Amino acid sequence: MSQRPPYRSMIEPGQWVRHPEQPDWGEGQVQSAIGHRVTVNFEHQGKVLINAELVDLEILV
Repeated sequence: MSQRPPYRSMIEPGQWVRHPEQPDWGEGQVQSAIGHRVTVNFEHQGKVLINAELVDLEILV
């Protein structure tokens, strides 16, 4: 049985992001990023746990 390598995301705590399918949530700051689990505190939605394997968050510069 082969094991997948650990998931690596470009998302890091402190970064500002947008959810591409939820523009009304506003900008959000990444609180934590552990594997594919990313917790983001959005302006208009609050804290949301996101699966980064399924959602490609837009990193704001």
